[in-house]
Amino acid sequence: MGIYHKSGFFRIVGTALLGSFLFSASLAVNPLLGYKITVFGAEDLAKTCQTLLDDENGGCGALSREKCQETLNKCLEFYQSQSSYYGGKVTETQAEAKTLQNKISILKNKISGLNNEIYRSNLMIKDLNMQIGDTQASIGVSSVQIEDSKSKLAELLRTIYEQDQRSLLEIMLAENELSDFFDELAALEALNIKNQELLGHIKSLKVQLEDEETALTKEKGELEQLIVVRTLQKQESQSLQKEQGSLLKTTKGREDLYQAYLKETQTKASEVRKKIFQLAQVSEEEAPSYEEAYALAEYVETVTGVRPALLLGLLQTESAIGKNVGQCNCPTHFYCRYPDIGYKEVMHSGQWGAFLEITDELGMNPDTTPISCSISGGKVQWGGAMGPAQFMPNTWLNPSNPDKGYKKRVENIIGGIANPWRVKDAFLAAGLYLSDWGAGSQKLQKEVGAVTAYLCGTNVMTTRCKTAGGYSYRNQVMENASEWEKWIEGGVF
Repeated sequence: MGIYHKSGFFRIVGTALLGSFLFSASLAVNPLLGYKITVFGAEDLAKTCQTLLDDENGGCGALSREKCQETLNKCLEFYQSQSSYYGGKVTETQAEAKTLQNKISILKNKISGLNNEIYRSNLMIKDLNMQIGDTQASIGVSSVQIEDSKSKLAELLRTIYEQDQRSLLEIMLAENELSDFFDELAALEALNIKNQELLGHIKSLKVQLEDEETALTKEKGELEQLIVVRTLQKQESQSLQKEQGSLLKTTKGREDLYQAYLKETQTKASEVRKKIFQLAQVSEEEAPSYEEAYALAEYVETVTGVRPALLLGLLQTESAIGKNVGQCNCPTHFYCRYPDIGYKEVMHSGQWGAFLEITDELGMNPDTTPISCSISGGKVQWGGAMGPAQFMPNTWLNPSNPDKGYKKRVENIIGGIANPWRVKDAFLAAGLYLSDWGAGSQKLQKEVGAVTAYLCGTNVMTTRCKTAGGYSYRNQVMENASEWEKWIEGGVF
């Protein structure tokens, strides 16, 4: 089956194990971080795990295969628990850094606002100084006018006084007419009254100007005081900003350290998985026994979360768990039904390039390598899938983005060159595909969707999927999975 596998539907799936730990964990102080995970017997276990990882001759040393597998499982769970812990700490420090960055941003805005207030107040003080200068100049002019008026009034008063002191005889001798004397005296009195009115007005204007100067000076003083307050607030905010920046730098330093520990534990977990897969005792090309297949499916679960029964149910449907990997393009194989039908007749031309690249890298003959096919009435209906998991060449390589292809992803886990016809590689690739579509959650609805996607490239039962036998395929896989689950629960393995 697998003819509708679509390249391009990929996502990285976390590999955290679910279930009870094989050992208990607690927290202890670390002078560098302040805290870290410590596990009961963790130092001894870590040494043992490192010894197994450093062993280039199989990874077991003097341990029996069973004991080695048990220890590696504990190592994997240990490193995954540490990865989970440090991953959480990375998230915490990132959140803390984000909060500090927000606070620093608020302080920057506050400082900018205070700078604007200080600038505006200084402009207002400058304007007030000009107004005060103009007012003081006006007060000076008024003072001069007052002094001039006072002098003129004094002169008039002396003249009037002198006139009042003259005798009637003097007046008669000095004036031609007595009426002229009285007219002059009346004029002096009128001038005196007018000058007094002018003096009063000038004095009133001076008082008004002095009041205005006092008000302007007071306003200037208030603004100067406001500038002092705002400057102090600015200095306080700048000090707090500097403190927050220092904390942010420290937090980023902790995050970098957690990231380093996270990367280290993830790398070790990956290396442990490689050792586990290297221990899987299955033949390279022949179909595995049910016991071997179940053991391998258990290992795949540690990587993908996909339950063994579902994976085995799918592979049983796809290839009878490796017994039927294709009946076309296989003239040198005794079981081949259609030895004369080559890959170019079976595959779409868009798959040829990837198929040739795969076989060339593996040193296989593209004209004699078995691939799946469906023949009806002597005509090819579909075909081209490879190996026990029935991957199409483009899906296996993903030429547009090889790092997301299943070949590269399998290689990142097991090491070495991945081979879609190798049982271990096929099991792992199938588990990754199912996990990409949510089967790692082990929820029935997600599993059904993932199985549908394995055939049709989408978890929706589309018209095309129905035409390809989607319902029949999905039901068969789930029935097989149920049968495997019964065997597993019954202790058959």
